[in-house]
Amino acid sequence: MSDALTAEVLRNALVVAAEEASIVVVRSAYSTFVVEGSDASAAILDADARLIAQSMATTLMNSMALKVALPELLKDLPAPTMRPGDVFVLNDAYRGGVHTNDLLVYRPVFVEGEPRYFTATMIHVSDLGGLSAGGMAPLATDIFLEGLQLPPVRLATERGVEPAVEAILRANSRTPDKVMGDVRALIAGTAVAATRLAALVTEYGPAGLARGIDDYLDYTEARTRASLADLPDGRHTASYLIDDDGLDLGVSHTVRVAVTVDGTAVTLDFAGTGPQVPAAINSSASQALAAAVFAVRCFLDPTIPMNDGCLRPIDVRLPPGSLLDARSPYPCGGRFVPIYAAMEAIFQALSDAVPGRAIAASGILQPFSIAACDAPYWIHLSYDFGGVGARQGKDGPDATGVHFGIGRNSVPQVEPVESRCPLVVESVELIPDSGGPGRHRGGLGSRTVIRFLAGAHVTTRGDRLRNPPPGRAGGLPGRLGGFFRRRLDGSLERLDSKVNNVRFAAGEAFVVETTGGGGIGPPGTRAHEAVLDDLDAGKITPAGAAADYGVTTHRATPN
Repeated sequence: MSDALTAEVLRNALVVAAEEASIVVVRSAYSTFVVEGSDASAAILDADARLIAQSMATTLMNSMALKVALPELLKDLPAPTMRPGDVFVLNDAYRGGVHTNDLLVYRPVFVEGEPRYFTATMIHVSDLGGLSAGGMAPLATDIFLEGLQLPPVRLATERGVEPAVEAILRANSRTPDKVMGDVRALIAGTAVAATRLAALVTEYGPAGLARGIDDYLDYTEARTRASLADLPDGRHTASYLIDDDGLDLGVSHTVRVAVTVDGTAVTLDFAGTGPQVPAAINSSASQALAAAVFAVRCFLDPTIPMNDGCLRPIDVRLPPGSLLDARSPYPCGGRFVPIYAAMEAIFQALSDAVPGRAIAASGILQPFSIAACDAPYWIHLSYDFGGVGARQGKDGPDATGVHFGIGRNSVPQVEPVESRCPLVVESVELIPDSGGPGRHRGGLGSRTVIRFLAGAHVTTRGDRLRNPPPGRAGGLPGRLGGFFRRRLDGSLERLDSKVNNVRFAAGEAFVVETTGGGGIGPPGTRAHEAVLDDLDAGKITPAGAAADYGVTTHRATPN
C-alpha cells in the first residue's frame, strides 16, 4: 500500500472513531437539545494536545476548546497519575472551556503503559444552575451568575462515576436526571473512540501509528500553506460592531482585526478590540481562536482536513482582558456575540484582499431558551438563523447563517419538541424583503411563532438587531429582526435583544424574527429576470421590488 493511500486510510479511520463517539453521545443523551438537535462533538488528541481528528459534526468552537483545555487538565492531573478507565471533566472558560453548561470530557488511551492519546467528547448539558434554566444568562455581570464552574477533576474510574462529583452536579442542576444522563453519554462516547483508537494501535503498532499521525499533520500543514500562498500578500484591517451588552443599551462595542498575509502564513491581530465588560458579551480565548481559524479557512481550499496541521500557519493574537480573551470573573456565556463579530471582521478584511471571493455581512444566529416557571422543570433550547450575506456572484443563502458553533442540526424538529414541552410551534417561514437589496441579494431572515400552552420563562441572547449587517460595494443592509411577545389580544411587544426570564402567560406567543444578510453591488444593477424570479418565489414583495429595485412590472402569465 502506498504511503499516500495509507495516510488516507488512517485519516478516515481516526475521523470515523471520533464520529462514532459523537453518534453514541447523541443516541445516549437525555437533553432534548442534544437528542433532537444532534448537537454533540468528539475529537481525538495526543498527549501533546495536538488535535488529530474530529467528528464530522464537531464544530471548530468545540474542537478548539478540547485542544486548548487539555494542557490545563494535564497541569492539575499529570499523566503519570492517570489510570486505565479514568475519565476527566472540566468547564472552566478561563482554562480553555466555553461556558458553564459545556462539559469537556476526556479519557486517556494508554500505549505501552502511558497515556499517549486522549479521546474527548463535549455537549451543552441541560442545566448547571445560573440565572436562568438551560445555561443562558444574558444579563450576567460575572461568571458566578452563569452556573457551576468545574476545574479539571476526575469524573469517573473503571468502577463508574465518582459519587462526589455526581452529587455536586445534581445539587447544582434544575434537571439533575437529565444532566447525569448527558454525563454518562459523554463518558460512553469517549469509551467507544478509545476502543477504536486502541485497535489502530494494534494494527499499525505504536511507532507506526505515531509516525502516520505525524505525516498526516505535516501533510495538512503543507496543504494549508499552499492554499495561503494563493492569497495576495498584504495587510488589511476591519472591524465589526456589537449592538450592546444587554445592560447599557446605549453603548456599542467593537471588535477590530488586522489580517496580514505573508507568503504561506497569516497573522490575525485583534489589537484595538474593546476591553472585557461585566456583561455576557465576552469570550474565552479558545472560542476566539476558533472564530479566527474558521474565518481564514473559508478563504482556503475547503477540502483541507481540520487538525493541528491546519493551525500551524495561522498566528492568532488576542489582547488579554479583551472581549475576545476574558479573565475571571468576567462572564463568557455570550461568546457567540464577540466571536461572530471577530469572524465578520476577518471576512471583511479578506474580502478586501480577495474581492472575487467577497461576502457581505450576515445575520447572526439568535439563541433563546424557554423553560418552566416552576418545578417540575422542562427546558427547550434553540437557535434561529439569520440570512447569509451575498457572495460575489451569488445571492446569500436564506436563514442558515455563517456558523461554526453548531452541530449536525441544531434546530430540533417541531414534533419532538411539542411532545416534550407545553407549546405549539405555529409557523416557521421566510420573511420577504428581509435580504439586503443588491446586484446580489442577501439571504432572507426567518420568522418562528411559538404559542405557549402553559406559563413559561423566555430568555434571549441576540445581536445585529439594532445595527443591521451592512452590504458591500453599494449593496444595502439586511432587514433587522427581533424577539417579540404576541399578547392574547394580538398586539405585538418588541423585547430587548438580551432578556432574562421574561414571563409569558399561557396562550401568549413568542415570535423570533432573524436578521437578513447584506447585499453586494447597487440594487439597480440586479438583473431584471432575477428580480422577477424573486417575486415569483415570494422572496420579495411587489412593494419591495418597486422600492428596492425600481421594478414595477410582472412576468407575463402564459395562456
